Amino acid sequence: MTPSECRRARRRDRTVYLRSHPLLFALLCATRHRPVLRLGRTLLVQHPTAYREALTRIPLHRTAPGTTGAATAQLAGTGALFDQDGDDHRTARRTLATDLGATALPRLRPLWQAVLAERVPALATGTLELVDLAAELAATTAAALTGTTTPPRQLAHAAREAAAAAARDHLPGPRPRPRSRTATQATEAAARLTALLPDPRDAVLAVAAVNTTVAALPRAVAWCADARLWPAVDDTTAPALAAELLRLTAPSPLLPRVAAADATLAGHPVRTGDRLILIARHAARAHHRTPPADPAATQAVFGAGAHACPGAHLARAQLADTLLALAPHQPRVARARADRHAALPGYAELTLRRGTPTGGTPTRGSR
Repeated sequence: MTPSECRRARRRDRTVYLRSHPLLFALLCATRHRPVLRLGRTLLVQHPTAYREALTRIPLHRTAPGTTGAATAQLAGTGALFDQDGDDHRTARRTLATDLGATALPRLRPLWQAVLAERVPALATGTLELVDLAAELAATTAAALTGTTTPPRQLAHAAREAAAAAARDHLPGPRPRPRSRTATQATEAAARLTALLPDPRDAVLAVAAVNTTVAALPRAVAWCADARLWPAVDDTTAPALAAELLRLTAPSPLLPRVAAADATLAGHPVRTGDRLILIARHAARAHHRTPPADPAATQAVFGAGAHACPGAHLARAQLADTLLALAPHQPRVARARADRHAALPGYAELTLRRGTPTGGTPTRGSR
């Protein structure tokens, strides 16, 4: 990857951030060189060590207003996934991590590979809409995990709508609508999603599976296309490349939390009730071209300790398989449009067209 190719990939991905949450991410870019920065009762936590300490050493109020836990409670009500405290919460996360880990791949992988096998060949003679493919792939997997028979596209739409509504109500930053209105919209969207599931408590799992995949997969593929990495994709390299693309794109860029006890973080006093905005993007050094030497920094896009994402293994495998399916076509980006309403920075539309094989002539559909 040449410096110009890297710049092209980074420039397109940066546009996704700035068009989806412009004020918030402009602030984060301006402050990223500060390991911890206090703004009133809010601390921006950006250094890998401080980020990890915040997740592993500071007691966190998981359901305080404005946190992911509060959005979860609003989405699925009491008894939802991870709606526990202390050891019970940690046990629930470990159990799900096992259920979504290597042992789950033999059951789930054929499902998303079937979606890829059906959709990707369209590149041979035309174009491929990757956001739509990612939504179908993610919802097919989520349906298997939750036991619903809802058609994948319907499940994906409901999960994305619920997440976007919850984000409007809980993410930091200015709100164009009154809080009461956004709260009502979030409640109504959550009800539409839970009505599609055999167990409403699984709404959290459906939202996480669909929204992180729809945000991550198209952005990673666009980066791979812009940086012209397709010739390097094979069975041996795809897993490591998928992990690196997830670090560079950081699909869940920040984690809003609230301190449940007084503490100290990187020399800064933390008071009970302080809001912690944990910047996973900066903790993972996503703005650095070279992977960090510290493995904890690379892992930061998936959290840390008891708060690590239980679906990390699954996410890497899905992206690796997608890269392998696309690589023979060496696609390029024909059209890209950022999603200004999604819960996570991502594309509303990402259209791929078959590219030009290295050393060859333009293939059909690449003109």
